[in-house]
Amino acid sequence: MNNVKLGNPAVVGLAGFGLTTFVLQCHNLGWCGIAPVLWLGLCFGGTAQMIAGLMEFKTGNNFGFCAFTGYGAFWISLCLMIIFGKNADLVKAYPTLAFNANDLGFYLVAWTVFTFILFVASMKHHATLAFIFLTLLLGFIGLDVKEFTGSALAGTFAAYDLLVCAFSALYLMTVAVYAESGINLPVGEPWLKESTAAEGVLAAEKVKA
Repeated sequence: MNNVKLGNPAVVGLAGFGLTTFVLQCHNLGWCGIAPVLWLGLCFGGTAQMIAGLMEFKTGNNFGFCAFTGYGAFWISLCLMIIFGKNADLVKAYPTLAFNANDLGFYLVAWTVFTFILFVASMKHHATLAFIFLTLLLGFIGLDVKEFTGSALAGTFAAYDLLVCAFSALYLMTVAVYAESGINLPVGEPWLKESTAAEGVLAAEKVKA
């Protein structure tokens, strides 16, 4: 049997997600324009992350397959929505392409639900992954509130929260890259742990008592 060492797709997926999330928040905070977000979102956060997700399929990692493919599609669709949905000439010719804050709000709510599902699963892995998805979930909730209420405070909270999320994702990428060089960085214990058979017996005895 030919044992070929495979690369870890997560290093690309996490980098694409982390960098694109970082640049988008820089835009949301008024530090840069939208152009870098669109280019990075289409190429790295979108396409490269989606490829990483499809590669996770081959490793049998359903969590990575779902997360990287899903958020890769998120970045591509968001960028295309901005490029085509905000283009006055295209919207005039094709009115169905236009989208407003309410439309964007429901789009973000859908991804909030998606993120919540993955957040629950992430707590069974390790603390760093769970923290990434917790901050991502809080960021989406903040963006939901901003789009539906127009609250600038919610938008600012979401931006800074998602900066933390971005750097957390880049940290986890660093963990995977450095591990190959023998540098082992901590990721923390899972937030939800499997209960052992012994713990189950003890719990049952306590109930009986």
